[in-house]
Amino acid sequence: MTERRAYLDHAATSPMPEEVIAAYAEALRAVGNPASMHGDGQRASELLETARDRIAAALGADRAEVTLTSGGTESVNLAIKGMFWARRRAGSGDVILVADGEHHATIEAAEWLRDAQRATLAAIPIDGEGRIRPDALRAVIERIGAERIALATFLWANNEVGSVQPAAELCGIAASFGIPSHVDAVSALGQLPVDFAGSGAAALSVSAHKIGGPVGVGALVLGRHSTADSLIHGGSQQRARSGTQDVAGAVAFAAALDRQLGSGAGPDPDPLLVATLQGLRDALVDGVRAAVPEAVLRGPADPASRLPGNAHFTFPGCQGDSLLFLLDAAGISASVGSACQAGVAETSHVLLAMGVPEEEAAGALRFTLGIDTEPREIAALIDALPAAVARARAAGLA
Repeated sequence: MTERRAYLDHAATSPMPEEVIAAYAEALRAVGNPASMHGDGQRASELLETARDRIAAALGADRAEVTLTSGGTESVNLAIKGMFWARRRAGSGDVILVADGEHHATIEAAEWLRDAQRATLAAIPIDGEGRIRPDALRAVIERIGAERIALATFLWANNEVGSVQPAAELCGIAASFGIPSHVDAVSALGQLPVDFAGSGAAALSVSAHKIGGPVGVGALVLGRHSTADSLIHGGSQQRARSGTQDVAGAVAFAAALDRQLGSGAGPDPDPLLVATLQGLRDALVDGVRAAVPEAVLRGPADPASRLPGNAHFTFPGCQGDSLLFLLDAAGISASVGSACQAGVAETSHVLLAMGVPEEEAAGALRFTLGIDTEPREIAALIDALPAAVARARAAGLA
């Protein structure tokens, strides 16, 4: 049997474990639309709502606050567009605060509102470690004026460099000015305690496939006192979303959460999992630094301020794409940044927002770990990296 490749790209998508596949397959056998009144429909509805209960508990939310979506991108779009429309109808200003270095789902949703709906965008700066400083958010609000701001949106943890944001503090500052916050917790889920009630957010987005669930399944948590206009109409099966609900997807999402968080009621990840991820990440960081001493770790210097499964480096004199292809040929999967920009020759907007010079940012590689990452995969990376860096340097920068 051929040994599997070293897969170090869990932030792009994390493979579905066997127990999640089994739960998914079993739920796919269920007959009936969960909106139907007959017995088959009601059995499907029971599966769906049991899964929703588990998802809500894992997010520190009430089941009535959980709207299932087709993934994180739809969730982000529903939150930002829907909240903006609802706030504007209620008389708010037209400004959307968007943190620098956000995921492209957020950036492009906000830019569409700017271009098509006359929204005004204002940036919340990030520091050299990719973090939003609470005083920076307060300064932006005070400069613009709270009465002009419809909402604020930011990541719970940066999907590229792994910087963990002080989400509750940021939401609290915005709320003190009467501004609702949307938090993109897609990268944080399963690695940090994502507690919606404790965060003070008005809305929160998550996705299943980052924690070993199926692609095409996500959720928007929308607080009881928050409103968002629908993107999709025709049935009103859920709050702020129409469409027949994906029973099997919800069941698989719940199963993935059980595996990642344990079967407890709350949002805290399994401490053993977190400790294991941190240990593997630290071994990877130490190994890269030993193999390529000039490599620069980007993001927080304090490991406690970084996602447990994230290590992001720049390699001087190298093009990230060249390193990616060379490592791929050696059987190692990594990423130059967000998978949503895969195939696009673009220097990381996150690193640029952090103040990293473009020629240094060009040599970025992101390594992300998951629940099934093995020490041998990190060893394979460390073994292959020096030769890959040497060849990439010889090829030079584009």
